[in-house]
Amino acid sequence: MIWFKKDLFTNGEESKSVKVPYGLWVKCDHCGEIIYKKEVERNLDVCPKCDYHFRISARARIEITFDEGTFREFDERMEPVDALEFRDLKKYKDRIKASQKETGLKDAMITGEGLIGGQKASAAVFEFSFMGGSMGSVVGEKITRAIERGIESGSGVVIFSSSGGARMQESILSLMQMAKTSAALAKLREACLPYISVLTDPTMGGVSASFAMLGDVIIAEPRALVGFAGPRVIAETIRQKLPEGFQRAEYLLDHGMLDMIVERKLMKETISKLLSMLNPRCR
Repeated sequence: MIWFKKDLFTNGEESKSVKVPYGLWVKCDHCGEIIYKKEVERNLDVCPKCDYHFRISARARIEITFDEGTFREFDERMEPVDALEFRDLKKYKDRIKASQKETGLKDAMITGEGLIGGQKASAAVFEFSFMGGSMGSVVGEKITRAIERGIESGSGVVIFSSSGGARMQESILSLMQMAKTSAALAKLREACLPYISVLTDPTMGGVSASFAMLGDVIIAEPRALVGFAGPRVIAETIRQKLPEGFQRAEYLLDHGMLDMIVERKLMKETISKLLSMLNPRCR
């Protein structure tokens, strides 16, 4: 039993809590290291400890891939409409507005043309932060137009995929984009122009089942998740344990589904070389 309370004496002023600015440090999803954010950004958003490739925005992808000041965007005002008046937990139109506010984009795709290491290219770049990079009518239309512009200008086409698949809120209107984009790529092939498909984390669903796997050269970033259904869904369906690294880029390369895995710092140089080799108009 305590009869007297002991006073707590401290020397000097009371210690003050140190406030660390939010966003100053990031945690690597792969190795778990806490890293200074500026250091990660200087390394093209790649973990300096384990080479894990963080997801990056479409704008950032364009900045590190295209020669400075050469990229010209097309169809930036094209935006989706809620033709089916779809509603799940929220109205589709409300989801669109929320994603537009968050990303500053009209939809999950940026298209345009520019120079990659001096080589002209028509490009389409997914923005995963916009409704998981899902492919709806606008995304499919912008990809198709990018391919058609490549044919008109005689340049190669490069598509950077980062998507959860078809946009369920657009139903059949979304699914038809798989056939539409694939048909446009068939015309590109008839024109003997190259198509380079770059798979980034993640590339899933209707995107992986259509144009993403139709490239003349298919490249993936290290450890990118690529597949149709996710590994957890597959494991629960077949009730079997999946192989180590299943659906990761390295696993797909070992099984002949990819042509190469390229680190982000070497991506621009690699694409430039491929365009110069594969485009007959560059010879």
